[in-house]
Amino acid sequence: MSTLDATRAELALIILYLNKAEARDKICRAIQYGSKFVSNGQPGTAQNVDKSTSLARKVFRLFKFVNDLQGLISPAPQGTPLPIVLLGKSKNGLLSTFLFLDQIVWLGRTGIYKNKERAELIGRISLFCWMGSSICSTLVELGELGRLSASMKKLEKNLKNSDKYKNEEYCAKLQKSNERTLALVKSGIDIAVAVGLLQLAPKKVTPRVTGAFGFVSSLISCYQLLPSPPKSKTH
Repeated sequence: MSTLDATRAELALIILYLNKAEARDKICRAIQYGSKFVSNGQPGTAQNVDKSTSLARKVFRLFKFVNDLQGLISPAPQGTPLPIVLLGKSKNGLLSTFLFLDQIVWLGRTGIYKNKERAELIGRISLFCWMGSSICSTLVELGELGRLSASMKKLEKNLKNSDKYKNEEYCAKLQKSNERTLALVKSGIDIAVAVGLLQLAPKKVTPRVTGAFGFVSSLISCYQLLPSPPKSKTH
């Protein structure tokens, strides 16, 4: 592949990535929390960027709650233990509720919905829903990692006399394990971000700490949304 072809392929991947509304939302999220880290809750340019980006992101999420409603009513993969299924459904339900209530918050901040006190209360309830969905997600990932670990150990015993890293099934499980570990880390960070936004521990989780955690979580989300590079053809 020539340098020009390689550049074209890379540009195509960037365009594919930026065409995703979810990717643009997560880039905006990184800007939002990066600004929160810089401002540390103090008035100024950084805080203005934080607030304006937060409001702009809510437009990306209009009617997004339907996605998690679909996940809520979709059947779970066969063989999934009931506790993990229930936690997964709870996560979908809580996240869908958060996204639905977040639309009312957006209406309040734009001035369409006039009851400011109720809009603030709804905003707080929505954040508790998001924190709950992050806790459920953390528990789901822990459960799934436990299942994957047991499955991989069983496979290792069967591959005792051969190189396990050359086995496609083992490599697929290892990749899945890495993905779930990253998702677990992100969910844990999101819980800390929710604690910061709700000011449940204002002395420990300051706006700067919230901003730092939110920025890292956003970068992880951006990475998770990266498209897979095309496989090079061998002649």
